[in-house]
Amino acid sequence: MKNLKKLPTKQLEKFSNIFTQLGLVLVLFVVYITLEHETEEKTVAILANSESRVVYIQPDQNVVFQKEVKVKQKPQEQAPQKLIPDEIEKGDNDVIEKVVDFTTEDPVLVNIDDVVVAKITDDDPIVEDVPFINIEDAPVFKGCEGLSKEENKLCFDKKMKQFVQRNFDAGLASELGLRAGKYKIQTQFLIDDKGNVVDIKIRAPHKQLEKETNDLIKKLPKFTPGKQRNRPVRVRYTLPIAFSVE
Repeated sequence: MKNLKKLPTKQLEKFSNIFTQLGLVLVLFVVYITLEHETEEKTVAILANSESRVVYIQPDQNVVFQKEVKVKQKPQEQAPQKLIPDEIEKGDNDVIEKVVDFTTEDPVLVNIDDVVVAKITDDDPIVEDVPFINIEDAPVFKGCEGLSKEENKLCFDKKMKQFVQRNFDAGLASELGLRAGKYKIQTQFLIDDKGNVVDIKIRAPHKQLEKETNDLIKKLPKFTPGKQRNRPVRVRYTLPIAFSVE
């Protein structure tokens, strides 16, 4: 019988021509692509004055890159101004007020024998307010009882000074924005025949200071009323308050 199986060598020879043709086609395709490919030209300008910086880093070192953060400086806050009460000045309660009326009319000559002087008795009413310096028996501040007339007046001034220093709000400067310097608040009030504080008059460099001083005077305790000829009367008292702003 004949052996129908073909040898592998003869099968490869049969396809060798095909492989050769495929190889030629592939080479021609590569050559074509190479010729058709356009190379993009780039121009690189080298600056003669530019400086290059080379940093060498060891392979075993850990490198941490930090971003520079600009620190914004906060505006310096101005320290609040301090209001420091000075010594409470003594008012003009020791000065006898004089009222001078200027007139342009010619003086009238009067015969002194025709002048009748009215006698003042204890029954006559006292209408006008009596200044503190002129009062016979000054109002009595709480804590000044049982003193002589002169000692009572000194005690009254001392107690009034202590009251203002303890109760006056010394923290207003930071809110009012007053310039550094010395200031004065003029205060005047009446102590009526019942011992109550009335008719408060205040002149200050700022409205808020006027309000603060008015509230302060209203906090004064009730007094034992002053007396003139052994009768309770209204007494006018002047209280200047001086303070400094630093």
